[in-house]
Amino acid sequence: MNLIAPSMLACDFGNLKSEIDMVNKSNADWFHIDVMDGVFVPNISFGTPIMKVLKEYAKKTLDVHLMIVNPDKYLENFAELGADILTVHFEACTHLHRTVQRIKDLNMKAGVAINPHTPVSLLKSIISELDLVCVMSVNPGFGGQSFIENTYDKVQELKSMINDSGSNAIIEIDGGVNSNNAKKLIDCGATALVAGSFVFKSSNPTQTISELSSIIN
Repeated sequence: MNLIAPSMLACDFGNLKSEIDMVNKSNADWFHIDVMDGVFVPNISFGTPIMKVLKEYAKKTLDVHLMIVNPDKYLENFAELGADILTVHFEACTHLHRTVQRIKDLNMKAGVAINPHTPVSLLKSIISELDLVCVMSVNPGFGGQSFIENTYDKVQELKSMINDSGSNAIIEIDGGVNSNNAKKLIDCGATALVAGSFVFKSSNPTQTISELSSIIN
């Protein structure tokens, strides 16, 4: 079963409750929640108040993606706020093994994200400990960007590394995902697709999610 994770960064914040309800009722599998600090990436997004609303109303897995510096300072906070999966950036972690272990100690699944310029090979020593690898297929910070084509090669390389290590890590793709590239990403080895603008800017988000799900399953 391949997974769809609508990115709440692209939703209408003026109608957050109804947007959450839409995802709850749709064929989506997860809520993808981007947390940005304006330092690691040139934008600011969700903080504690939005997470509290999501925890209260969301009925599906909360897939939280920390695009922040010093993520270790906030691991406990996001555990308390209901994150099921917590993903930190390889580029933001000085002691990645320790961070991953702490996430697991807090009873969350541990993910690591890599920016487009970061080689997959840098995860080789930790891949067996990860529950998820998030491959950024745009430069993080803003929604609505164009998909970076060399993502396909990175996914294939990552899938091979996962198979060789015996890891069960999910390969998640974040950025520029749409109906034109979804099937190819799955064929290359991805198992979870984050879709933001493609879903929430469509005329019928529920139908768009359903169609995307049918393409990849």
